[in-house]
Amino acid sequence: MSQKFVFHDVRTADVAASRRFYTELFGWEVTETPAGPMFGDGGEVWGGFTPLPDGDPRHPQWIPYVQVADVDAAARQAVALGGRIVKPRTDLPPGSVVVVDEPGGATLALWQPADRRA
Repeated sequence: MSQKFVFHDVRTADVAASRRFYTELFGWEVTETPAGPMFGDGGEVWGGFTPLPDGDPRHPQWIPYVQVADVDAAARQAVALGGRIVKPRTDLPPGSVVVVDEPGGATLALWQPADRRA
């Protein structure tokens, strides 16, 4: 089975401006959650807005999430294949995430839902 993108996070220097842009451009619905504003449509949430802290050297960007069966094993494999860990494993209520850069420099998040944690 191939892995699919399951979530998309927009890291932005201005959450309010990004929120306005995407809701007006695409009609996305925004839901306020404890993790911050999330977007989607038809009651389905499939993305979120993450503010870039002042002084963060990274640039605003989209980060796609790919669901994996074992986030730790996937992170090890990513490094073995030439990737680099950008943000080590973080455990959140809905699951665990490791952010990596692939060898070409693109960033993606490896995502393991909480119901599949070891």
